[in-house]
Amino acid sequence: MKIRFNLILLFLLPFLLLSAAQKPKQLLIVAQDGTGDYTTIQEAIYAIRDYTPIPITVSIKNGIYKEKLIIPTWKCDITLIGENADSTIITYDDYAGKEMVYFGDSIAKMGTFRTHTMLVAGHRITLENLTIENTAGRVGQAVALHTEGDQIVVRNCRLKGNQDTLFTGDEKSRVYFEDCYIDGTTDFIFGPAICWFENCQIHSKQNSYVTAASTARENPFGYVFHNCRLTAADGVNKVYLGRPWRAYAAVVFIDCELGGHIRSEGWENWRNPENEKTARYAEYGNHGEGAATDKRVDWCRQLSKKEARKYTRENVLGNGWWENSSK
Repeated sequence: MKIRFNLILLFLLPFLLLSAAQKPKQLLIVAQDGTGDYTTIQEAIYAIRDYTPIPITVSIKNGIYKEKLIIPTWKCDITLIGENADSTIITYDDYAGKEMVYFGDSIAKMGTFRTHTMLVAGHRITLENLTIENTAGRVGQAVALHTEGDQIVVRNCRLKGNQDTLFTGDEKSRVYFEDCYIDGTTDFIFGPAICWFENCQIHSKQNSYVTAASTARENPFGYVFHNCRLTAADGVNKVYLGRPWRAYAAVVFIDCELGGHIRSEGWENWRNPENEKTARYAEYGNHGEGAATDKRVDWCRQLSKKEARKYTRENVLGNGWWENSSK
């Protein structure tokens, strides 16, 4: 009987070894000094099985990673965790108008939506403890983080740039930001996605505009800022909460601290009075020097208590998927 069992085991061994070899690793380590599985983040992303059947975590050791990083649509269910948000830095310096080689030998100007330092197109991606920056400087549009996928979580990250720091693309995309620092100059949070910002610091580096939403008309929610702090660099004292990049832009600030740099009128129409008929701009329960509403433009709204109760994460984003990400 024992001999028969050993023969069966011997027969099955190659199949067991093959199965073990095919099982994906659930943790990949990126370290620039060669002590991990990979030395670049992009290598680790491409090594993950397409449409992985199990969630994968990529642990990134401290370092400055100069990478134009892409998580494509077929890479999903991935968590990227830096060792420390201040010291795990993903950086690049592309900007709109930069000359680039196109199709081998022709020269073209780079457009805004190619300038990203990091593009997240896959679904169910979590970013945690990272700095993602565009260091092109004040040269026009230059995106640090560009999101396209659905159910994206950005937690305890630092998003740094100037104009157009954060582009939340795709009107069906849902993105949850928690405990993040986001800075920039003009329209530095922009796009059509449905986003919830929880306990984030939003830092203006010059007199300009914070948001430029382009919410789809059929989406009842766009950007919701809850328990956030709006701060500014020294000398910055005339900042609008937002202007509508497209008609039906939707932005709400709830229980936020608005610094004295926020203009008393609050919002601007992008020099197009027609936008005043469709923009969905509102505030509720804010405090701070910039929170007074008596001089706000007459086409924004102050929510009633009953209306404000509709703004929950579940109503805006769905069924609590953000709680399943690493924390």
